[in-house]
Amino acid sequence: MTKKAVFYPQGVCSRRYEITITDGIVEDIVIEGGCNGNLQGIRALVIGREAAQVADTLAGIRCGLKNTSCPDQISRALREML
Repeated sequence: MTKKAVFYPQGVCSRRYEITITDGIVEDIVIEGGCNGNLQGIRALVIGREAAQVADTLAGIRCGLKNTSCPDQISRALREML
């Protein structure tokens, strides 16, 4: 089963995530805005992994003095999808 959703993160530089999960696996994530190199790295690391595991791994990561980060927002988006 494939799920596709769009999320608008809060409190971070990235503006939009388009995530596709198939049978519990992150099939694709398109990230608009934010630190391009870092987000390309995150994308490369999460594609092909279990969405629940990715959500657990990225949860709670902070960016500077912010209470969240792009990885944390991705975690929240994945949890909503699951």
